[in-house]
Amino acid sequence: MLNIAMLNEFVVEAKAATYVGGGVARAPCRPGSHDIGYERGDWRYLDSYFGGTDFAGQEVVWLADEPVWAMNYFGCVIAPDLIDGAAAGTVIKTALSAMYREGRFLGGMEFDHPFGRYIDRSEGDCERFSGHECIMVDGQKAYVLDYRGGLIIP
Repeated sequence: MLNIAMLNEFVVEAKAATYVGGGVARAPCRPGSHDIGYERGDWRYLDSYFGGTDFAGQEVVWLADEPVWAMNYFGCVIAPDLIDGAAAGTVIKTALSAMYREGRFLGGMEFDHPFGRYIDRSEGDCERFSGHECIMVDGQKAYVLDYRGGLIIP
C-alpha cells in the first residue's frame, strides 16, 4: 500500500531540488524535451517538458520502478508586454520555493514579487488534484499555467 504522506513529502522534496532548486538537466528522454530528475532510495522523479516561454510537460514519480503519481501542465506568457519568460520564471521559482519550505505543493498561495503577484489555486490533494497558477502585473494576467494530476492506479 502506498503511503500518501511519504509520497507528498517526496514530491515536495523532488520539486524543490529540480526546477526550483536549479537541478542538473538530464539527457532528453524524448526528442526536443528538457528533462530534470531526482532520486532518493526507491523513489524516482522526472520532470520532462517542451518549450520555453510557452511550454507543456509532465512530472512522474516511480516507487521501486513502478509509476505511482503523475502531473501534467501547460503554461504560457499571455501578455509579453507586461512580463517575459525570464521574469516569469524568477517569480515562479521564488514563490514555489516559499511553498515548498512549508512542506506542500498544493493549496492556495499568493506571493508578491517585484516582477508581479503570483497566485496559485488548486482543488484536491496529492491523490487527485487540478489547479491554476498565474502572475498578475499591474492588475492584469500576464502568465498562466493549468495543471492536474494524481495517483496512477493499475
